[in-house]
Amino acid sequence: MADFSNMSTGIRAMFSLLTPGESSFHRLEDVPNYVQQATPYFIGLMVLEMVVGMLKTGATVVTISDGLTSISSGMISRLPMLLVRGCELTAYMFVWERFRLVELPWDSAWTWWLTFLGVDFCYYWVHRSAHEVAVLWAAHQVHHSSEHYNLTTALRQSLTQQLASWIFYMPMALAIPPSIFAVHIQLNLLYQYWIHTELITDLGPLEWIFNTPKHHRVHHGRNIYCIDKNYGGILIVWDRLFGTFAAEEEKPVYGLVFPIKTFEILYVQLHYYSYLWNVSKTYRSISHKLSTFIMGPSWKPGKSRLGDYEDNPEVTGKEVPHNPSWPLLLQGYVVVHFLLVLRSYHDLFENKTMLSQLSVLGMTSYILLTLTALGFLMDQRPKAAVLEMLRCVVMVTMQRYGYLAPLLPSLAVPTEAFVSLSLLYWVLQSVSQLHSLRKKIN
Repeated sequence: MADFSNMSTGIRAMFSLLTPGESSFHRLEDVPNYVQQATPYFIGLMVLEMVVGMLKTGATVVTISDGLTSISSGMISRLPMLLVRGCELTAYMFVWERFRLVELPWDSAWTWWLTFLGVDFCYYWVHRSAHEVAVLWAAHQVHHSSEHYNLTTALRQSLTQQLASWIFYMPMALAIPPSIFAVHIQLNLLYQYWIHTELITDLGPLEWIFNTPKHHRVHHGRNIYCIDKNYGGILIVWDRLFGTFAAEEEKPVYGLVFPIKTFEILYVQLHYYSYLWNVSKTYRSISHKLSTFIMGPSWKPGKSRLGDYEDNPEVTGKEVPHNPSWPLLLQGYVVVHFLLVLRSYHDLFENKTMLSQLSVLGMTSYILLTLTALGFLMDQRPKAAVLEMLRCVVMVTMQRYGYLAPLLPSLAVPTEAFVSLSLLYWVLQSVSQLHSLRKKIN
């Protein structure tokens, strides 16, 4: 009975359907980690989408390279939480403890509903600012970098966005208890997972009030009518009030205006910062240099604050997402190694309180190395073999000292053999590449 109750709570949390009575807490320490508990529901809904999508369209809704890149981005976005509490909650606690003007009752339904509206309203402005301020867009562009639109896209989150988003929630800390805020900041995020799908077409009257897959598809489009529209989290009413709403017309073409065409995870996360820096160096005046970072992403000298769409490539509707062909065996290899690092990632979060800071740092570095190396393999870069060989050396060492667990206890021996064979293969590949390079030089 308890398991059914937990499942019911977990499913309803995904759609922000928890009641005030079951999700109001006196102490911050008592607030469940709804996002971490949602992992089985993330996976279940992704599998369901793939099955339904295959039955409905006869084609896969997820490609291996794009799907793994999206999930990898989600993994990376949560790694800082191993070392510090999230910026939003840390800053909120600071303001609450020192500057609150009034303390609304934590066990009041009115406080709960006010927080629901407050978090969603603040999120609208977080999201809108992330599109209208170039340096904030540098973080948020990660979420828009996929040229596909499915539930894995929802997990494509930024490593750096929380560094600025906390500012927008601070007015709430003047009155609303942190425990109630901590509930709603999670529920608001979880709600936005299921709206990343093309399989749900129209929800009728609900479309007037709530953000839905139909509305959010527009937000992810790079068609002119889609750009900088539909910022809402749970509610779409903010967009209707502030003039940023757009109804779905022709099918959106997804992704960035200028697609990045890579699966290398650190490039996906950080490339736009480098781009802004290089653009700013082309200007002589300090004003123009600063404006590169604080105006809209399309801004140029002589243009309005948000710039315009004159330089955007024409969207024809015939665009094909970046999906280079690569050997089936290599795809299987990447998937297996991704599952192994996903297991390490899960174990790291489960056991972080029992591990030393050095162990946490070492495991975090291994996860980053693995996700980077797998991205190189998916991109089929010339240096992928050498990087993967070095990663396999690290992996064998970690396995030797008990830091690498198999997917299942019964698979311990096959996993050890697979990891060792992986190292041997990439050593031979690296030697072969080196030999070919020497022959070309000579």
